[in-house]
Amino acid sequence: MKYEKKSATLALSLACISMSVTAVEVGKPAPLFTLPTLQQGQTTALATFSGKVIYLNFWASWCVPCRTSFPLLDALHKKLRAQGFEVIAINLDEDKTKAEQFIKELPVDFTVLHDSKGEWADQYVIESMPTSFIVDKHGVVQLIHHGFTSDDIKGLEQKVLALLAEK
Repeated sequence: MKYEKKSATLALSLACISMSVTAVEVGKPAPLFTLPTLQQGQTTALATFSGKVIYLNFWASWCVPCRTSFPLLDALHKKLRAQGFEVIAINLDEDKTKAEQFIKELPVDFTVLHDSKGEWADQYVIESMPTSFIVDKHGVVQLIHHGFTSDDIKGLEQKVLALLAEK
């Protein structure tokens, strides 16, 4: 019995250690990826946006807060794009047609990618929808944001503006 308890404790400890090693954290570089765009299927790499402030948003078509976020993020992107701000939305729907319908209903000018297998969602340890990461000009995660309400956009804009102002 004691051995089973110690084994279970050790297994749990190792699982926690391995999770913390792979989890994306504030102050650490954002894992680089290449994914296809949702609608055209062209491969796009995160490295393409090097030197810009990025709002990296993991979302799904069934996510109600995602519906709130898209128009607000699109407006913020249009407002700050010329200053070096990009929004990259990574859809996690297995069925791409659901995501395409979402985009028809809520069209945006920012980059929309598709991760149907959830490989990058696993790398970034996405546990809720939407989950977003603000990445600075040097590729370092500066903020992790879970969920979304319309009131969130003000604070997110302030964070983006502060990062845009940095050299």
